[in-house]
Amino acid sequence: MINLSHSLEAAHWEAALRYAPDLYFDVLEPFKPDRVGVTVFEATAPSPSFDRVVEVDGSQTMMAIEYAIYWDYDIQHLYELEHVWIFVGPDGDIVHCECSSHGHRLIGLLRDRSNLSSDGRVQLFSQPGKHAMSPIAEFFRLMPTASSCCMEDAGNDGLLEPAMFRGELRTRPDSDLLARRCLQQYRFQPSFEYALHAWDPSLFVSWEQLRREIPIRLNALLASLAGE
Repeated sequence: MINLSHSLEAAHWEAALRYAPDLYFDVLEPFKPDRVGVTVFEATAPSPSFDRVVEVDGSQTMMAIEYAIYWDYDIQHLYELEHVWIFVGPDGDIVHCECSSHGHRLIGLLRDRSNLSSDGRVQLFSQPGKHAMSPIAEFFRLMPTASSCCMEDAGNDGLLEPAMFRGELRTRPDSDLLARRCLQQYRFQPSFEYALHAWDPSLFVSWEQLRREIPIRLNALLASLAGE
């Protein structure tokens, strides 16, 4: 397993940017990605940021790139991490894709490969406010709470404290209340119309760097919300 960093050889850095998925967000989406933590796999290994093993068989798949996409905000809670996995074959073409959706995985590449862009990127849609990924926009319309989670239920989940960061967040008795008050200000009725997000290459870092940054970002955010 090779971890991406600014000191990584240029070929792997270029591959991570070359295969970064095209993400489509609701045109009213208040939150765009804050950071993307990347891990490049050249052999089968556990993901460092998701409960799964990333398989690279060395024949059909020569490389896999994991994009751990981070937001400070989800419309219902502070802290958000979603994933996209791109699997690249020996000829440099994408042979498979998977994406995360509320802690589960979906196939990200349609069988007819119709969600590949003209320059060979996988095109994925992000659930309004919640950021779960899908290759089919209509998928989110099937969720009964697709609108209510962005409206009356905004902020209901307060601050998420994932197991990997347990003990590193300076939580306080009013953390959930602060989160709810903040997120209620961002309530919106999803349009379910989507626009392509333009990536800023400076958002891409190694997963190790992002792993170090997240508790710092969240602690600073909580202090700011508390007026400290």
